[in-house]
Order: sequence, then structure tokens, then C-alpha cells
Amino acid sequence: MNLKKKAMALLLAAGLAAALFSGCGEKESTFDYSAGYDEDGRWTQVTALDYVTLPAYTGIEVPGDVHTVTEEQVDDAFADLLGDYVTTQQVLDRAIEDGDTVNIDYVGSVDGVEFEGGSTEGNGTDVTIGVTSYIDDFLEQLIGHKPGENFDIEVTFPDEYPNNEELAGKDAVFAITVNYISEAVLPELDDAFVQEHLTDIYGWTTAQQARDTIREDLSWSASAQYLWAKIVEESQISELPQSMVDYQFDRMLDEYKNLASNYGITLEQAFSMVGASTEEELRETYLEDLEDMAKDELILQAIAEAADIHVTDEDVADYFKTVMYTDDYSAFEESYGTGYLRRVALNNRVMEYLVDNAVLA
Repeated sequence: MNLKKKAMALLLAAGLAAALFSGCGEKESTFDYSAGYDEDGRWTQVTALDYVTLPAYTGIEVPGDVHTVTEEQVDDAFADLLGDYVTTQQVLDRAIEDGDTVNIDYVGSVDGVEFEGGSTEGNGTDVTIGVTSYIDDFLEQLIGHKPGENFDIEVTFPDEYPNNEELAGKDAVFAITVNYISEAVLPELDDAFVQEHLTDIYGWTTAQQARDTIREDLSWSASAQYLWAKIVEESQISELPQSMVDYQFDRMLDEYKNLASNYGITLEQAFSMVGASTEEELRETYLEDLEDMAKDELILQAIAEAADIHVTDEDVADYFKTVMYTDDYSAFEESYGTGYLRRVALNNRVMEYLVDNAVLA
């Protein structure tokens, strides 16, 4: 887990870096992601400082309550990370509680006659109380019972029940068998676990090193978000180059084309998911978001110009090694082009510059 990566994904959530942060290097697309970028990752024919009046962007004070990280925050971050390594255990010695995931069998009947589709046929099924959707208060009636118990619950089918119209409005009895409660088990974060599962990915060798790194990344992420919000709020933009807004729309349109292709629907059907029917309506629906994305890019480039920040092949390689955890980014380059990758690396360098030149109160 890399909190810098998460911070950049948040700062540019629907913009430039979104595709890379999805973790997918290969992409089928007719859209040229590198269109309009030069070898330095900057927009060709756009000098951002012609459009942006920047506030002071160095020496910004980050309040202590923003960058200070608590042990609880570190624990929560690790719980998120360890979620990939969760195992489950079958619990047999306690009563079911609200929110539990339970494996049950049931046989349903109406007036003593079993009905089609009303049985698990002894195969068991997992349900989560308060999450899984069953009729009436079916699942809530499991609360308080223990694994191994057999009992009946009574429910009433809704007056409109399209799954089986013959059951609509009828009272039913379900014979229940509770097989077990499933509990998630997080692994213990110790040196042995780190070395077995995390060293190859993150380079950590001890649990303490992992915690220290997570703490630093959390502080960096919070500081970056604070600084960026402040700079965006205080920046003045005279106008947005239309080419930058058009780029954002063309990228979005390409995503809708991929969506339509993947689901076997028409482009108009894909547009209808957000209440649009044409490209023009789609643009209007998202115009404010498109302009916000363009503003983000313009401000980032303005800072790069003002601070004379440039990127090299080494910067791109470093970005993928430290943020994406890979030394081979050839698939990304093939899909997105050199200019796009340079831009992502440039944005990352700008954010690092802002954090490095901030003052932690």
C-alpha cells in the first residue's frame, strides 16, 4: 500500500492519473492519451503561467492536526492492507449477532407444502445479517440462535413478488439449520508475516519498519491534500484553454465507448446511465467536472513552470518503482504513450515539491 499513490489518485481522481492508479497497464483504446503533451510532460502550445496567477506555494504551514498521525490511524491503514490476507474461521460456540455472516440451510413451505426455489437443498448458503437482502425479517430472526440449532421462522411474502407470483402475499414457514458463523481473521502483523508477504512488494523487513513507513505516508498524504486544496482555492485562473477541456472530454468519451463495448450495449445506452443521450448532453452533464480537471492540470503545470521542475526518463522509472512498485512499465508506455507517463511523473514531482517545501506546524 502506498499512501502517496492514494493521495495522487484523490487529487487527480477523474483526471490524468486515474487510469494508472487502476493498476491496469494494458488498455484497449482508440484515444491517444499522450496527445498534446511534449517530452517534458507539459501541454504543447500552453504556457500555464499565462492563465494562472499562483498564490505563495512554498513555505505554506500545515497545521499539526493535519499532518500528525495517530496510532489508531496507522492501525486502520494496516487493517486495510491486511484485508488482502484475511482468512475465515467457522465459529460454533456463540449466538448469532446483527452483522454476522452465517452459513445456513433452509426449506420453505406454504400451508405445509414445500415450494420451488425455497430450499438450499442441503448445500448451505452464506448470508450477512443487515446486508444480504431477504424477504420480510427473515435474517433478523436468526439473531440469538447458535450453530447446530434447528428452528422455524415465519415470514410473509410481499404483495407484489415477481420472482414467484404464486407466493405473493402468502405466509411461509422456513425450517432453518444454522451451520456456522463465519468470522474474518486478520493475520498478526509481525516480522515473520512482513518478510513472508510484504518484503518483495514494499521492501519492508520488519513490522516496525512497516508501521513507520505507513505513518510517514499517511502524514505525507494528509499534507499533500491540505496543500493542494489551499493552492487551488487561492489560485486565480483568467481562462481555461479549450484544448485542455476537450482533452478531458475525449478521454471520458473513450471510457464510455469501452463501457459500451464491454457490456454489449450501444453508446447511447451507456450515456443513458447518467441521463444523457448524445455526446453534447454528456459533455454538458460533466462540464463542471471537466473544467475542474483542466484547472487541476493547469495549476500543476503552472507550479512546474514557476519552480522550473522538469522530468527525465529516470523520474518516470522512479515513479513506477516507488509509487506503482514495478520496474517494468513497458505495458503502460505502450498503452498510454511517453508524454502521458511524463505528465504523471511531473505531477508527482510537483506534489513532492510542495510537501518538501511546506512547514509542518
